[in-house]
Amino acid sequence: MKILFYDVETTGLHYWKHSIHQIGVVIEIDGEVKEILDLKVAPYETAKIDEAALKVSGVTESQIKAYPPQSAAHKQLLDVMAKYVDKYDKKDKFYLAGYNNASFDNQFLQAFFRQCGDDYMMSWFWAGSHDVMVMASVALAERRQTLKDFKLVTIAQELGIQVDAERLHDGLYDIEITRQIYHALAPRLF
Repeated sequence: MKILFYDVETTGLHYWKHSIHQIGVVIEIDGEVKEILDLKVAPYETAKIDEAALKVSGVTESQIKAYPPQSAAHKQLLDVMAKYVDKYDKKDKFYLAGYNNASFDNQFLQAFFRQCGDDYMMSWFWAGSHDVMVMASVALAERRQTLKDFKLVTIAQELGIQVDAERLHDGLYDIEITRQIYHALAPRLF
């Protein structure tokens, strides 16, 4: 199975007015990590930038504006994905996986592709995605009421996964924690 685990860090909460500034990617095929990408991305020109969002990620506006342009990050992502998937083959796709990606990251990634003039993001992926938060809500349903919240760190700790709180909200670190949660939960669900 081909899985593209990913996490985005953004300049705010709304994909229609904010922008991605980091994309953490881990490509896994049949349980083996094939590629790790840490894409830094300058926000598109008219994107709104919320200082509170940048504080969460531990970056400044001047830092993210100095990152490579979206077009460069888009090309790098496509070049790496093309090593493992033929986007023209309807039987060769990645599963897209992340933590709470169905309601957040997927919309930002789709907007990122469109901002780069690419309307064919889903040529790379199977329809639907593996939302690890949804997987956790099923696997931990009987213990849900005992959890203080359902954040990534809480679920990781509930499953015995070590988390360095200082590194949270870095796209690459968050996706590695997400991968560990996914692999802890998958045997219970599949």
